[in-house]
Amino acid sequence: MSDGDPGAGPSPVLVLVNRPVQADSGPGWTDLGTTGAPDAPAFVRADASAPQLRLNDVGVLRGDGIFESIGVSLGSPLSLDEHLQRLARSARLLDLPAPDLEVWRQAVLAGIAAHEPAAELAVRLVMTRGVSGSPSAWVWVEPAEDFSAARTEGLSVITLDRGVRHDAAADAPWLLLGAKSLSYAVNQAALREAARHGADDVIFVSSDGYVLEGPTSSVVVRHGDLVTTPGTDAGVLPGTTQARAFAFFAERGIRSRYEQIPVSALENADAAWLLSSVRQAAPVREFDGIALGVDAELTSALNDALLGLSGPVNRAGQ
Repeated sequence: MSDGDPGAGPSPVLVLVNRPVQADSGPGWTDLGTTGAPDAPAFVRADASAPQLRLNDVGVLRGDGIFESIGVSLGSPLSLDEHLQRLARSARLLDLPAPDLEVWRQAVLAGIAAHEPAAELAVRLVMTRGVSGSPSAWVWVEPAEDFSAARTEGLSVITLDRGVRHDAAADAPWLLLGAKSLSYAVNQAALREAARHGADDVIFVSSDGYVLEGPTSSVVVRHGDLVTTPGTDAGVLPGTTQARAFAFFAERGIRSRYEQIPVSALENADAAWLLSSVRQAAPVREFDGIALGVDAELTSALNDALLGLSGPVNRAGQ
């Protein structure tokens, strides 16, 4: 429904997850979630326009929580299992209780089923540390943005120093590098810095000169018949879309590898992409004012594969 406004798009769908964590999460935690009622259903659809979150929730006060964004193509969530596993990984890194992944799975599917049909949807899973040991959790489903220009025309990006070495994650786990946390202030600041330079996006680089990731994306670089991306030991988020892209390249006889990528390697790259769960594959047409080639045919085929419009696609339950 569009709430009576003929010019409005479909309304978002909100699913509150009342039992987001495993019952045996340990002392100090409860699995009562947002409602506190012992007989509450595991999840329930709620009014997306009504207030839901307490103002003293530490997710609001301190950005203390985790999330996942999932693309939906033709009604099917992409890489649902991988996103749920990554949610659990982020919970471990933040010392949050272990999510009940089956409850989350069913909440995601219910939210998608409740939304008006659309070619592409965006699903966000959020779990905060909540209030007094009771996590707040929800699933939000809405139409995806139109990323057709980014997918076809490509992006202008700048490189920005993240201020850590490429191996900082091993020595400083408290920095939460590689966790998908709600603390996105730095990422948003980086995107604003890009806009000030007339660019569309950012590639973070380490203080010792290696490619890391984008604020909301994985970086994949092609040299000839080899595509590479930084490994998670560099403190980058494990890329669900990047993993499916590697499978696509393998089908085309293009080798793939995880390795450290010097920033200088971007200058002579045959192609580069920023990969994310909802935008999918956006080619980099320029970085730091240096033009890069855009393989329009390969990128189009890649996006078709990522969206499940051709070849295999990761659907719910797979």
